[in-house]
Amino acid sequence: MELKDEILEVIRGEHVAAVATLSEGEPAVRFMAIAGLDDLSLVGATMKSSRKVQQIKNKPEVALSIWSGESYSDPYVVIQSKAEVYDDLKTKKMFWDPKLEPYFQSPENPDYVVIKFVPQRIEYYAGGMSMEVWER
Repeated sequence: MELKDEILEVIRGEHVAAVATLSEGEPAVRFMAIAGLDDLSLVGATMKSSRKVQQIKNKPEVALSIWSGESYSDPYVVIQSKAEVYDDLKTKKMFWDPKLEPYFQSPENPDYVVIKFVPQRIEYYAGGMSMEVWER
């Protein structure tokens, strides 16, 4: 299996990821529901009024970590990415999921935005400490 396919096995579909941003040199880590796409990018929904949106607008370099399983030896990835915030209705409708209704009611909610994470470097860890690196 190629490295990209192994990475996709970890990130494809819905996950909870640890997302790290920077604010005035101080890191902030929070968990975020995201979906991994076949081009290795990831998307997630958040509130436009959240601190992470302002942090991403100020410094779009973001780190994410996603673990694929339950055992310590299951694969995981650490991703260095550029993050982009989208608040146009076309993008919001494209990534709308009914699971978001309790938080945003509809894609037209002005506080609903989509964050797209475009990976620049992905470290893939499997079987303990073996690591391979994918770079854009």
